[in-house]
Amino acid sequence: MSELQYPVGMATFSELIEDGYVYVDKTAYIKPLLRQGKFKFLSRPRRFGKSLLLSTLETYFEGRRDLFKGLAADSMELDWNPRPVLHFDFNTGKYDEPMGLKNRLTAHLEKYERKYGITPRSEYDPALRFENVISCAYEKTGQQVAILIDEYDKPLLDIEDNKELYEKNQRLLKSFFGNLKSMDRYIRFAFITGVARFSKVSIFSDLNNLDDISMDKAYADICGWSEEELLRYFRQGIEDLAEERDENFEETLTALRDYYDGYLFSLKGSRLYNPFSVLKALKKKEIDPYWFDSGTPTFLARRIMRQGTFPPDINGKKCDREALQAVGLHDRNPLPLMFQTGYLTIADYNKDTGLYELRFPNREVEMGFYQQLLKVYVPDTTDPFSPFDFTLFKSDLAEGRPDDFMERLATLLKALPYEDHKESTYRAVTFLIAVLSGSPALAEHQNYRGRSDLEVFAGRNIYIFEFKYNKSLQEAMDQIRDRDYAGRYALDQRQIYLIGANFIEDKDSRGLEYEIRGRE
Repeated sequence: MSELQYPVGMATFSELIEDGYVYVDKTAYIKPLLRQGKFKFLSRPRRFGKSLLLSTLETYFEGRRDLFKGLAADSMELDWNPRPVLHFDFNTGKYDEPMGLKNRLTAHLEKYERKYGITPRSEYDPALRFENVISCAYEKTGQQVAILIDEYDKPLLDIEDNKELYEKNQRLLKSFFGNLKSMDRYIRFAFITGVARFSKVSIFSDLNNLDDISMDKAYADICGWSEEELLRYFRQGIEDLAEERDENFEETLTALRDYYDGYLFSLKGSRLYNPFSVLKALKKKEIDPYWFDSGTPTFLARRIMRQGTFPPDINGKKCDREALQAVGLHDRNPLPLMFQTGYLTIADYNKDTGLYELRFPNREVEMGFYQQLLKVYVPDTTDPFSPFDFTLFKSDLAEGRPDDFMERLATLLKALPYEDHKESTYRAVTFLIAVLSGSPALAEHQNYRGRSDLEVFAGRNIYIFEFKYNKSLQEAMDQIRDRDYAGRYALDQRQIYLIGANFIEDKDSRGLEYEIRGRE
């Protein structure tokens, strides 16, 4: 069997087909996309196949049927006549500069003005130029235009903390997209994709006939790969990875599922794998957090920290459908945006309340997001020469050295910015350290008398933490004993450590004091 060609980072349909790369056939979606309504919107996480989907549509609208031979679309009754295609890709561009977005729009418009021999109506107004390009392309070809807009929201996501430029880019995008409705007679199809739909910034307010298919069950699997697709197209690759990992096929499939599967965009859809991470893992023959390493959600992590949200509380939160479908980038509640950007996914739905339960989709996302959170809490951990090596924390816990763990933790906490010293921050950092060191952890674990702050399980050891802020160690230790946090482990043969921690903060000093006892 020939070596599989993995299209890592490739998003050009014609290149994949002509050069013999593996292509997971999504062309069956072309006909239903065209059947109902002209204007459609799809939000999906980054690197989830949106750009390849638009490239596939572009190739179809260009009438290049030869490239679809053997694919689902080739056997469908479709109009294969070529038509003009206006493809605006916002994946690249420097949007943190005052003229960044306008320059990107201008570059796209100039390309199509040259292609169709169009004289610009206005050098300065991208919206007027866009309108002119649409009408002239139609008049010169006699065919309605297909408009494909990729990652429309990147000019906003890249500058979310620059309010003035954010509002400027928002106005420009609203003006640019606002022309689509008035140009309806010249347009055959318009498809807009992005990471999130920002309804509250009113970008789409003038396009009230935009059909958002992001949570539509008919399109739930349009991007991303189901396990059925994974096995159909990549069985050989999984076998090769299993051999490299010295595992059997099922063990490796379980590892891939744990790390990259779990995305759900509709209750009637399939659980989906992240295509980018799977391709990287199969090509490199190593399972690692590739998707998360390709870009980090710093602004989301900062918001979680500022709100004092305890990291484990992110899992299991609930939202209604309206909140999940339309968000504002600066909404106080970050959970809907975390869903749309792929850091949370649908875990369950309650018909009685109409609420969706959200959870991390897989290990790659959970560990990656926790790591980003820790870097926001403790900026020094971003230094590659930082002394806060997780392997040291891990060995402290696994080998039963709680004193070393707490001393290392005390040193880490001293690196916190002064304004971030509060109990919620200390609890969050301790939880993140434990989880990122590879130890399972339970936060606010409830028994018949109360809830422990944190319980960590490492090797033959169980650690039960109670945190206080500007109180006393005695109060922390009394609470562990009086509420019998260790009682549930009465028959457990593992070594149990009870750890009371008090974070001291006054005008003269700040720091961590602690006391450790064995099971009483």
